[in-house]
Amino acid sequence: MEVVLLAIGKTNIKFVDAGVKEYEGRLRRYVTFRTEWLRDVKGAGQLAEVRQKELEGAVILAKLQPSDMVILLDERGKEFTSREFAVWMEKQMASGRKRIVFVIGGPYGFSQSVYDRADGKVSMSKMTFNHEMIRLFFVEQMYRAMTILRGEPYHHD
Repeated sequence: MEVVLLAIGKTNIKFVDAGVKEYEGRLRRYVTFRTEWLRDVKGAGQLAEVRQKELEGAVILAKLQPSDMVILLDERGKEFTSREFAVWMEKQMASGRKRIVFVIGGPYGFSQSVYDRADGKVSMSKMTFNHEMIRLFFVEQMYRAMTILRGEPYHHD
């Protein structure tokens, strides 16, 4: 199974970018994993929130394949412990799907069309984080999940 992290906008925070690259490299030992940063919508600062989400949504939907399992990283999603997320990922990897795509929206979240396409939502926390920081948190948790599944000593309860 290929695991993809899809996000709107490039990473402007240097330590976040460095951290994402570090964990992305580590993940390659366990699973086919890649990140894809989609261009910000032109003139986003001048757009109404709903219009920005619609335009970002169209960009996101254009990157998805019909057979993809699409999981939105959304504050209203299901919360997991690290171990629970590892078990959930193991089930997804055994499902026979070719690709699971985790999506991070822009600063205002997702359009209704993206919610309609999604197969599920995962929350990284009850707290709200900058959409760039979530990239790093997610790839670290994906790495943690893979080490849990392999019984490696990275995670401690």
